[in-house]
Amino acid sequence: MRENVGARGLIFNEPLIFDISREGRDGASIPDGVGLPEKKIESLLPKGSLRDDIEGFPSLSEVDVVRHFTRLSQWNYGLDGGFYPLGSCTMKYNPKINEDMASLPALNNLHPYAPEGLAQGALRIMYELSDYLAEISGLAKVSLQPSAGAQGEFAGILIIKNYFESIGEKRHKIIVPDSAHGTNPASSALCGYQVIEVKSGSDGLIDPAEIEKHMDDDVAAIMLTNPNTLGLFESQILKITEIIHKKGGLVYMDGANLNALMGIVKPADMGVDIMHFNLHKTFSTPHGGGGPGSGPVGVTKKIAPFLPTPVIVENNGNYSFQYGNKDSIGRLRAFYGNFGVMVKAYVYIRSMGGDGLKKASETAVVNANYIKEKLKGIYHLPYDRECMHECVFSDKIQGENDVSTLDIAKAIIDRGFHPPTIYFPLIVHGAIMMEPTETEGKETLDSFIEALKDIAAKAKEDPGSLKASPEKPKVGRLDETQAARNPKLRWRAGQKDG
Repeated sequence: MRENVGARGLIFNEPLIFDISREGRDGASIPDGVGLPEKKIESLLPKGSLRDDIEGFPSLSEVDVVRHFTRLSQWNYGLDGGFYPLGSCTMKYNPKINEDMASLPALNNLHPYAPEGLAQGALRIMYELSDYLAEISGLAKVSLQPSAGAQGEFAGILIIKNYFESIGEKRHKIIVPDSAHGTNPASSALCGYQVIEVKSGSDGLIDPAEIEKHMDDDVAAIMLTNPNTLGLFESQILKITEIIHKKGGLVYMDGANLNALMGIVKPADMGVDIMHFNLHKTFSTPHGGGGPGSGPVGVTKKIAPFLPTPVIVENNGNYSFQYGNKDSIGRLRAFYGNFGVMVKAYVYIRSMGGDGLKKASETAVVNANYIKEKLKGIYHLPYDRECMHECVFSDKIQGENDVSTLDIAKAIIDRGFHPPTIYFPLIVHGAIMMEPTETEGKETLDSFIEALKDIAAKAKEDPGSLKASPEKPKVGRLDETQAARNPKLRWRAGQKDG
């Protein structure tokens, strides 16, 4: 088996920054004799900007600080360093040109209160990005305002609610398949809807007969994901959407898995009325880390008036914000969305072009099926059929030797890979969900597959050895229950245990 990145090497021990502090050290100094007058900080900053003294505040030289945080950064695992096979997350590599363009001073330094006349370039980027997303989805209009996929989803349900109120109907239910993302029932409940869960069939797909059984004049919408969270395409999607539409309901599609569809099929052509886009998944903007996100929401023409306000309009090459739409659900946040994230998605789409986006989806599907076929029989495959951009195994085979999904995930770390998503979707017991995306080459996939084969062999020959994993990282297997129940969130002066 090829040695994997991160499987061995120099790992720095690094104490707390408070423990490396030495009295009298300073990160900045000015030589004597330069003639600069000394001023007290109180004369330079407003009183409200001054902090109180912090007991134990560290004193460090510049090199101490740089080395400390550089070493800490080397403990972290990121897409710039290795493969992230997280199913449902589409953890694809983010091209650096996206970051470079978003960092251009004319864009990065633009104030949100800048007059429209001085922000025409930014407005055009937002307008064109909305159009590109509308073209990719087949929907009529797209709002970029939501700050994340979950907020885009919440906005979508608010739009559904406002639409039915506008036509004098008070519907109280939303159908959500059991293969849905957890935010789907949460968004529905937050908007006051009763969630009707529908079980998937034995083939892992939604049974139209089950939808028909629950669909009545009190159901506002169905929320589904296609491909679903098993990585399977809902082959009866047209029949399902027809059932919903016949009773006057709307179809909401969670756009989390759009990476399998873009350039191949448009959600609107499947009968979708409304969906959100995850720019951090499909369109190569940064993923996670607590930073800004973006979850645009798109709609058909008849519900476009309910989009968040303001919307961007174009008139003879001039771009402006339009306010005052009486049917709008209103603002979702301050200003207009996370602009820097939008720039990155815009650059990605422009760089790829239509053919490139289609090729990305095709490659993502090929990569997932490659992993599925190579590991089938070695790991249990609950739904043995062609998958889309991700595949789901379980620990059923390894469980015969008391090796669990958690054991497998921890052993993957020792082989130099970030573990895949585990124990999701919930409809597969002991699920191991893998999504390679299109950005990984065959060599990386082969190395990952060999690592999983090696773990499966160990599960047969020496299952007890897997219980000690991971052994090579800085920290071994944690007591995750205690970490969740008794987290240590605050450092105190004199504390030595972190």
